[in-house]
Amino acid sequence: MAAESTDDAPHRLSLQFDYDTERRARVVERAVRVEVGEIDDARSTARVGRTGRTVEVRIGAADLVALRAGANTWRRLLSVAEQVAETAPRR
Repeated sequence: MAAESTDDAPHRLSLQFDYDTERRARVVERAVRVEVGEIDDARSTARVGRTGRTVEVRIGAADLVALRAGANTWRRLLSVAEQVAETAPRR
């Protein structure tokens, strides 16, 4: 049974990533936000948001295995986005 939202899921996790600048946080957040809904499945869902220099990924899951898988997936996505942010043109 799919969790309706991250807040209603039986198992929840919030991952927060702090960056040196708001610009870098914005680049990373925009890069991973496009994945929301694309990698959700019947057992887990996620939301991505940003406040200032902090990007937050909230994961909700029906079981602990799905929660761990979701956490690993989102950490990898953020890692790749961070690498991309390092090479993004300055504006």
